[in-house]
Amino acid sequence: MKSECKYSFLEAKAKLEALCAYQERCSFELNNKMFDWGVDSEDRDRLLAHLISYNFLNEERFAEAFCSGKVNIKKWGKIKVRQHLKQKRISDYSIKKGLESINEDIYLRNIEKLALQKINSLSKEKNSYTKKTKVYRFLSSKGYETDLIREVVDELMDN
Repeated sequence: MKSECKYSFLEAKAKLEALCAYQERCSFELNNKMFDWGVDSEDRDRLLAHLISYNFLNEERFAEAFCSGKVNIKKWGKIKVRQHLKQKRISDYSIKKGLESINEDIYLRNIEKLALQKINSLSKEKNSYTKKTKVYRFLSSKGYETDLIREVVDELMDN
């Protein structure tokens, strides 16, 4: 059963342009939004083509903005960022471009800061193995790479 279309083609176009102008979006998000609005598939395709041709929608730009925001604000690691971009059906090429745009100095500072905060929060933990395991698990849940976690945690725990 198809829901009634909430917006005309031109209204949907104006709303989508406003959404894209306000914040970077991906085609997957916009397609879902139009589906919720009841826009039929032919019009969805035409609207997406319009947004791409007028540069309202750009997958690479979205991937770079997403990576930047998640790393700088939420302090996520590259693994978690990649997974979330894949969930949004971003191409491997755009994901690679987005991940390459991450500033390595900021990335390393983030993992060191997070590791130090976690180590300090576990100050009552006497068993160093348990403490290290908890820090590993925490950083892994944030999406950091295993080798990098090992390197940072070993350096901080030995000092």
